[in-house]
This record gives sequence, C-alpha cells and structure tokens, in this order.
Amino acid sequence: MRLARIIKLIGGLYTIQDLKSGELLDAVASGKLRFVRVDEYSPFNVSVSRRTKKEPQTVQISPKVGDIVRYDDEDDNNPIQEVFERKNELFRPDIANIDQILLMFSAVLPDLSYILLDRFLVIMEQANIKPIIIISKIDLINEEEHNELERNIMYYKKIGYDVHLVNNLDAETLEDLEDVFKDKVTAVAGQTGVGKSTLLNSLRPDLELRTQEPSKALGRGKHTTRHTELFLYKGGLVADTPGFSKLSFGKITETELKEYFIEFGQYSLGCKFKNRCYHINEPDCNVKNNDEILESRRNNYQLFYNEIKDKKEIY
Repeated sequence: MRLARIIKLIGGLYTIQDLKSGELLDAVASGKLRFVRVDEYSPFNVSVSRRTKKEPQTVQISPKVGDIVRYDDEDDNNPIQEVFERKNELFRPDIANIDQILLMFSAVLPDLSYILLDRFLVIMEQANIKPIIIISKIDLINEEEHNELERNIMYYKKIGYDVHLVNNLDAETLEDLEDVFKDKVTAVAGQTGVGKSTLLNSLRPDLELRTQEPSKALGRGKHTTRHTELFLYKGGLVADTPGFSKLSFGKITETELKEYFIEFGQYSLGCKFKNRCYHINEPDCNVKNNDEILESRRNNYQLFYNEIKDKKEIY
C-alpha cells in the first residue's frame, strides 16, 4: 500500500501521483469505498440538514481531485483503498485540500460582478480557503472607469484580501504571479470568459488548454474546461476546473453569514447589540449604514441574508 494524491478524474478513472516517487499512475476507486462505516465525528459523515443530528452510519466515499489516498500498488489497477480526511473541500467543482483560490474577474467583457465576487468570498471564507482576487482587462476601460474600479476593488485589499490588477498576461505580470503559486495547491475560478484557461496556458504553454471568446449575445463567457485536473507548476499544483456550476451557500445560516464578511467584526462593537447584531433591522447598527464599508458589500450582505433566510430548509 502506498500514498498518492489524485490529480485528475475523468469518467470514473483517476490519475494519481505517488507521494514518494512522484510517478503518475492510472487508478480506480475500490468497491470497498461504497460501504464505509463512519462515526458521528467523521468529516465524511455529512448531514443533509442543519438540524439533523449526526449518528454513525455507512456511507459511500467518492474520491475527489486533490484527495490524499492510500492505493494498492500490488494490483495492476491501483485501486484506491482509503481517502484521508480533507482539510477542506468544494462542490461543483469537486475538489479537496486546496490552499488558495485565484478568483479571476475582468473589468469588462464580462463586466465585473460584485455580487458574484462577494458570493465567492463568503464560500471561500466558510471553506477556510484563501482567496486571491485578480482583475484582468483593465487596459480596456477608460480613466473614469479605472478610477471607480480602483476605489472599489482596493477596498478589498484594505480589509485584508490579496488583490492584483492586470492588463494582458504579459511577461511582467506572469513574473509577479509566479510566487503566488509556489508550494501551494491552487484552484482557479471566477466569471466565465475572464481568461482562466488563458492564464494557465501562459503559465504552462505545454498544457494547450482550449479557450473561447465571450459570447456577445449572452454578455458572458462559455465554459471550455470539462473536468478538474491538477497541473505541476513552480513546486506547487494548479487546478483547472469546469467552474462553479452552483454557487450555493450550503448550510450557512443567516445568523452565521456576518462572520464571513470579514470586516464587519470590527464595526460590530459599535452596534447597540454588539456581536448579537445581525445588521438587518436592529436599531443603532454600526454596519448597515456605515460609509466606511463599501456600499455594495452592505447591499450584498443584506441580499445574501434574505436569500439564506428565505431558503426552504430540508428536514
């Protein structure tokens, strides 16, 4: 038995990298993973409802790209026998054990969506994955639009996020980004049509990932990546994914949401009800009308709060 990391999954067939030798191997999931007994404390014991009490049960564990696994190297099919505990995971795309995510947006074609950006950031905060924000195509906007973009996006840098504004993916830009990937497992996500595959092709020209221009009729890009795969780069691993087909808040409750707007905490102390304030209808709230907080952040928080609150809960 040996240890490996899953780096690609297509149609139930896995490519794994042996952690000791670095060798790439084809593998399959062992049938024993369909019937794994887990206790109430296992991270694989996933509750379908926020209110369902966890109990020991038999579950099927589906290995994901990024998983650390134990496989049987004495079998020609290299069957995966065990999936180790994940430090984090995402769904649609299904990927695990990510250190950071490059959130790629563009100034135009398609226009930058602050609703989508904040939605991504909430999901990343909840999953405990570091987001790095990259805004491309800033050379395609005029001076007034550039100044507005910089005022808004630099707010995210002020509150603690790593932000990069780039034009084309020229040599200087790529040199600046190289250190971002060093010794990390990095996923690339964001709006479709913003150049995710173009970025990866620039970093690793040998990948020859398929790219496609944004649809003029739809005003957004088209998915060109059909599966999730980890590529070696600068001593780390970079994932090209099909994109987030469903940006769901999962089991985040409306009362937890404020924790994932990372700047709210410092202002909550000025609220009448302090940390018990949800910044919605409470009087003397120091968040909902605070001009120091970006207006779109305040608006998106209330939008997400109501979305989560109104979601029909599964029992």
